[in-house]
Amino acid sequence: MTTLTFRKPSALPGFGLTLGITVAYLSLVVLIPLAATFLKTATLDWDQFVRAVTSPRVLASYRLTFFSALGGALINAVFGFLVAWVLVRYTFPFKRIVDAVVDLPFALPTSVAGISLAAVYAGNGWIGQFLAPLGIKIAFTPAGVLVALTFIGLPFVVRTVQPVLEESEREQEEAAACLGASRWLTFRRVVLPAVFPALLTGFALAFARALGEYGSVIFIAGNVPMKSEITSLLIITKLEQYDYAGATALAVVMLVVSFLMLLFINTLQWYLQRRTSRGSAGPAPHGPTSGPTGGTTGSITSSTTSSTTSVSGIPAVSAVGGGAQ
Repeated sequence: MTTLTFRKPSALPGFGLTLGITVAYLSLVVLIPLAATFLKTATLDWDQFVRAVTSPRVLASYRLTFFSALGGALINAVFGFLVAWVLVRYTFPFKRIVDAVVDLPFALPTSVAGISLAAVYAGNGWIGQFLAPLGIKIAFTPAGVLVALTFIGLPFVVRTVQPVLEESEREQEEAAACLGASRWLTFRRVVLPAVFPALLTGFALAFARALGEYGSVIFIAGNVPMKSEITSLLIITKLEQYDYAGATALAVVMLVVSFLMLLFINTLQWYLQRRTSRGSAGPAPHGPTSGPTGGTTGSITSSTTSSTTSVSGIPAVSAVGGGAQ
């Protein structure tokens, strides 16, 4: 007997055509420019390449760039989650305005963001004037770099966590509370596993965005070599000196390290999603049993039967029935 198979209708052309368009577009936008960067670096021999990427000034810029990007992404992972939680779980006046403010770092030109941050955190700024008597200086120091990278990375975390919180089932949290779980235990065993992959994605996006930031940083960092100079600024400096090979050498190092870190984060995210899906596909619960009146009683079968229930890793709570107290 011949089996007839029907392809599902699609609004777009076939696989071959769409795949060809995808490969061509990615090649023009991503692969060819990156390949040109590596080819330009090939004009240097190995010794020249090593000297270009390991000079003390370059290493200092690497340390400042990567640690500031990592610190900003970690700060945004914590406070970005809190912002997303408030926007999803609570209703308050001007909620739409607060939600729109989150996207301002997306919309603002980086130069405007840098000038705004410098005006706020400078020694005579709105916040800087109160920190200066305490000996705390943010503008034109490495701390200014951290502030700028935190500012531009916040929307990435909020916008990746927010949809997951909106789709999460609050019934599981309520069930965990009914089972006697504390708020911390409910957060750790119910809420966090559900949002952690999205939180990790937001962290990775904020980190990657911060690595390449330039416009907002140069207005608040001070740009002092060996102290507050980021790698992006050093690349621009080399280009202004017509040292194109040296600039591309720094760019290649940034590209390779960024790719490896993003690959690690994406692999960790895949592992956590797989582990979460395996954990949620646990043994099927026992079916409901008929009670004395013919109705269903769930897992409690009589007034003298102990029942245990667990929700998403919450330790089971034993409920021993009894007569009316």
